[in-house]
Amino acid sequence: MTQRILLLSGYDAASHRRWREQLVTLLPGYHWQTLALPPRFFQWRIRGNPVSWLDEPCLQESWDLVIATSMVDLATLRGLHPSLANTPCLLYMHENQFAFPVSDQQRGRVEPKMVNLYSALAADAVVFNSAWNRDSFLQGVEGFLNKMPDAVPDGVMEKLRERSSVLPVPIEDRLFIDQPRPVNRACPHLLWNHRWEYDKGPDRLLALLEQLTERAMPFRISVVGEGFRSRPEAFDRIHRQFSGHIEHWGFLERRADYDRLLGRADIVLTTALHDFQGLAMLEAMAAGCLPLAPDRLAYREYVPPQCRYTSIESDKAAEAGAAADQLARLLEQPPVAEPPNPWRASRLAPRYQALIEQLMSKGQ
Repeated sequence: MTQRILLLSGYDAASHRRWREQLVTLLPGYHWQTLALPPRFFQWRIRGNPVSWLDEPCLQESWDLVIATSMVDLATLRGLHPSLANTPCLLYMHENQFAFPVSDQQRGRVEPKMVNLYSALAADAVVFNSAWNRDSFLQGVEGFLNKMPDAVPDGVMEKLRERSSVLPVPIEDRLFIDQPRPVNRACPHLLWNHRWEYDKGPDRLLALLEQLTERAMPFRISVVGEGFRSRPEAFDRIHRQFSGHIEHWGFLERRADYDRLLGRADIVLTTALHDFQGLAMLEAMAAGCLPLAPDRLAYREYVPPQCRYTSIESDKAAEAGAAADQLARLLEQPPVAEPPNPWRASRLAPRYQALIEQLMSKGQ
């Protein structure tokens, strides 16, 4: 009989949707059932998804494994549905609320952190998309527990460390090129391909472009990524000040158009202050782009040292200078592009399957 897996996405943002759809495609030998909630009303969604799913018939059925994303309140869900209490559960952490940037309005709210903590304690295995994500979660939980005034049980951190592992979101094999391509050293095509939000550092991108202009360094740039109704003012300034340098501006609706852009760019760059894995960087690297990234976050796990610039979070102007210096060095003697082969879907699929089989065997 085909083994049955229930896949739960409590806040089905683009990266979450991509991962779950890819997982089903990579491992077709199971019977998959998915429940997903739209990525809106974050504060309500992360705390309210068990209520939204209260009357879902499939939660009364028998499953061999439950896989839930980090926005799912897994502890409450298992409590509300006794049939899931003895079903093995895997929690996949795309991000963690202990390291997630918050606005002034959100500051001090502990509910999202508690959802992550309780879900991790309720899961049989907790999988992170990067070592940085895992480590920042564990450090955040430890600091959080240290703030509890009393009645903190022993061994919580040991339990979480034991059940935590790293298994990235895969990059499709089709994106990897066979041969490296030359870099246009005279006038490189830069690609900034991230969400248009403040935590991705658009003000730092603006500072870098101003540095390149002051140094009379020729460049072209494409600024793409998902935008929203409210966006940082830095994007409008970049569009005004550097209109003569822009190759493409804005979101690309068709995936084929985006893939073609990846194939034309020379250097993919990030200025982000928060990035739990960096799919946009990994995809562009697979397509042959040289990376340029700050020496922080998950970038240390796959961006070569010669392609990282000094991280100076407290001074964006100084960091922009460091990025410009590193770009100049890259253009002077471009290194051979190193595709992120360990992140290939064909290499990660067996690891996903082994973990799934291991967990399901515990439930038998």
